[in-house]
Amino acid sequence: MVEIELDGKKVDVTEGSMIMHAADKAGTYIPHFCYHKKLSIAANCRMCLVDVEKAPKPMPACATPVTQGMIVRTKSDKAIKAQQSVMEFLLINHPLDCPICDQGGECQLQDLAVGYGASSSRYEEEKRVVFHKDVGPLISMEEMSRCIHCTRCVRFGQEVAGVMELGMSNRGEHAEIESFVGDSVDSELSGNMIDICPVGALTSKPFRYSARTWELSRRKSVAPHDSTGTNLIVQVKNHRVMRVVPLENEDVNECWIADRDRFSYEALNGPERITQPMIKQGGNWQQVDWQTALEYVANGLKQIKAEHGAQSIGTLVSPHSTLEEIHLAKQLTFGLGSGNIDYRLRNASFTAPEGVRWLGMPIASLSTLQRVLVVGSNLRKDHPLFAQRIRQSVRKGGVLSAVTSGSLMKDADAWAMPVAQASILPADAWVDALAEIAQAVSDSTGAAAPIARENAAGDGAKAIAASLAGGERKAILLGNAAAHHAEADSLLALANWIGAQTGAIVGYLTEAANTVGAQLVGALPKEGGLNAGEMLRGDQLKAVLLLNTEPEFDSAAGAASRESLAHAKMVVTLSPFKANLDFSDVILPIAPFSETPGTFVNAEGRAQSFHAVVRPLGEARPAWKVLRVLANLLGLSGFSFESSSDVLADIGTVAKAPQDKLGNTTSIAPSIAQETGPGPVVASIYQLDSIVRRAPSLQLTVDARSAVEMSA
Repeated sequence: MVEIELDGKKVDVTEGSMIMHAADKAGTYIPHFCYHKKLSIAANCRMCLVDVEKAPKPMPACATPVTQGMIVRTKSDKAIKAQQSVMEFLLINHPLDCPICDQGGECQLQDLAVGYGASSSRYEEEKRVVFHKDVGPLISMEEMSRCIHCTRCVRFGQEVAGVMELGMSNRGEHAEIESFVGDSVDSELSGNMIDICPVGALTSKPFRYSARTWELSRRKSVAPHDSTGTNLIVQVKNHRVMRVVPLENEDVNECWIADRDRFSYEALNGPERITQPMIKQGGNWQQVDWQTALEYVANGLKQIKAEHGAQSIGTLVSPHSTLEEIHLAKQLTFGLGSGNIDYRLRNASFTAPEGVRWLGMPIASLSTLQRVLVVGSNLRKDHPLFAQRIRQSVRKGGVLSAVTSGSLMKDADAWAMPVAQASILPADAWVDALAEIAQAVSDSTGAAAPIARENAAGDGAKAIAASLAGGERKAILLGNAAAHHAEADSLLALANWIGAQTGAIVGYLTEAANTVGAQLVGALPKEGGLNAGEMLRGDQLKAVLLLNTEPEFDSAAGAASRESLAHAKMVVTLSPFKANLDFSDVILPIAPFSETPGTFVNAEGRAQSFHAVVRPLGEARPAWKVLRVLANLLGLSGFSFESSSDVLADIGTVAKAPQDKLGNTTSIAPSIAQETGPGPVVASIYQLDSIVRRAPSLQLTVDARSAVEMSA
């Protein structure tokens, strides 16, 4: 440790730290623009100049290393005058258009100009003008004359997103930040550039000119898409979601969010929202009141149960639903006497899991891994923030290997990080690929391999095995495609064997916001009940409840599910959107995550509860309330809940302390099947759930367009 004196106070900091780090530790604010705690040091704005004793001139706090006994003054006349001079130069070419700037009210330059700027400018020459750029549907670069060349956006792309999409061209007064050769900014994390831009140069294109920051109320929430459990600040005006930005949580999402978490809010106010219960009569949809709709459903379920038995009723729930909603859907299904409920819509294998499939470690640990093997995942697109953490570990010397398919990873550069060894194979070859790695481990350790193979391990398998043998912190991570795989149990068994021999943790990245939560509350078939595959590929069901899901897009059955569901006498869809119109008989409008309280359990088993940030749109109601009233009309006991917290209490300690129930073990012996059928179904990044599918700006991105072209 090094001790310095900062504004008369003694501060101990780690050797090699900068003055800025010492100031952060001491709680002393030093004005700055280019410095950001998550990015490398550029020292190009010079706003953080401070007075260092015995130094001939002011020194930049972000780039000056501390030395033993150093004396630093941040508020001396020398420091203040230096900072004021820098501010004067920064404002020379700035357009000074605060009244019309979209960043007004939350602009770092505006804030610091109040403290360090003059009341008038001595600069009388013509200001420079920078031509605007079009970089895609998410980020606006219409006013690049405001740019102060802090290069935060450039460094973010290189260091966090892994893709240098923006750069600085030319020099001096001709310098510009731009994407080169007219390219768009296509990173799945690109919206974070908006947050870190200290001026109004980069702004949100969907939010642009829709509200002023001081008009917005700020409310905490949790993202409903992937399994990160990203913490959000949802900004609201007149009971309408206007913008979504990150809430910093170092253990979960740090200070970043993925673009689908940031921009999917457009769907919440879109034309696809359903605001009134609807019943299909004679092939035509009629709006009805809640009492009529719920009585129609309750009477229909009673009649079908009486005529065809309870096992003719089934429930399919989305793992993007809240813990409370999934729990009540399960209780209602079991209360009717049916064992047909499932959340595993995209799975091809439905073996009853032993324990709850989860990440196997805290999310924060991904940043410190030294060896990683990813199996069956498009890591960068399926889990953008997990990929970002693993990217940081690779930047620090970690070694990443992959076993996946060409559709998930076109080449070794597809994940925007160095991949030491990539086995890009068809999905039906993944089990053999892991068996080959296991054989390579067996050859080096002497342990008997779990699958006997005729051929010797290849160089690729040996390289992956050697990688996992080194390092101290290592993991084998199974992705969405591995979880959905027809031989998912064999993949897990082989991963567990390799992990046991090499000391690697084995975990699932998990697909959705509440995949772990759905397992915790037991949304799985029981007593001979039908699984999701059986419910969607046969005609055994006479009544189907669809909670927050569109089987055509959310299940492995795809378009074939429409024909199966058309055989049912009654299909009830609970959705915030006009969904499943062709085969549903009733649509009940439920509230999305922004309009209901609830709980999500993320990949690491962290239960995070949140409140509604706006009131429900029209006649939409929280799904837990709809299920409670429907259960009461059916005469089922145990549904006297007054709030979502009552439902959470009914679930019990499962939601609050699930770690003792988490486990990625399997007692099934691995085998190499000769026929595994079609490959696993994996949703593209902007087709994952009903909300992102209806977000217009996300659907204009390169990722969304390429997914549609591939599908066609």
